[in-house]
Amino acid sequence: MKLKKSLGQHILVSKGVLKKIASCIDIEKKTVIEIGGGTGNLTRELLEKNPEKLIVVEIDREMVEVLRSINRENIEIVNEDASTYEFCKHGKDLVVIGNLPYNMYSLIIENIVRHHYCIREACFLLQKEVSERIVGKINVGWLSLLVRTFYRVEYIMTVPSRFFKPPPKVNSGLIKLKRLDKCPVVDIDKYVWLLKKLFSNRRKMLKNKINEDILIKCKIDPKARAEKLKPENVLCIYNYMEEAKL
Repeated sequence: MKLKKSLGQHILVSKGVLKKIASCIDIEKKTVIEIGGGTGNLTRELLEKNPEKLIVVEIDREMVEVLRSINRENIEIVNEDASTYEFCKHGKDLVVIGNLPYNMYSLIIENIVRHHYCIREACFLLQKEVSERIVGKINVGWLSLLVRTFYRVEYIMTVPSRFFKPPPKVNSGLIKLKRLDKCPVVDIDKYVWLLKKLFSNRRKMLKNKINEDILIKCKIDPKARAEKLKPENVLCIYNYMEEAKL
């Protein structure tokens, strides 16, 4: 089957890595959603872990036909876009696992966070640099702060590009998300808007984007730039803006 560059398709073929991803989270007797089932390599490994139900969300119709050849009673194949998918219709305390397409990971992960109230844990394979950014190791961006506001994030391992067909130009990184106990944000749309505002024109100092009085109240250097922020800093700004109805 010819893979589609427009969908960022790279098929993971390493049996050992597939088993590691499938074991990233205990999924026995749980409802699991796999993003981007592709040719079913990871799907089959997940089924071996005995989930109560496995829902596979795949955007490519040709791949959907391949996945439908997997004959198991506890699998459901869905031909939809994971970046807009309504995850919570499958219940609460969901687990989401997937080898995310390189060109859509940001939209998919944002959608995951927007469904945090029903997604308890997740495990994703992404570009190594992207994984490191989300964990907070390097070049922190708005998406990293969004994820770490709602989830504890752990870097699991690096996966060399040679384990994919075709091999991507960069290595991949496996990360695990576990939902935090309390939801600190009421209006997630406003919170996402704030994060994107903070990271627009990254070279500008924060005082040129946010009221300096709020920054001082939050004990943030007004001359600092967005990449120095931590989730608790953004939450402080958000809460003051909520109080002031800004």
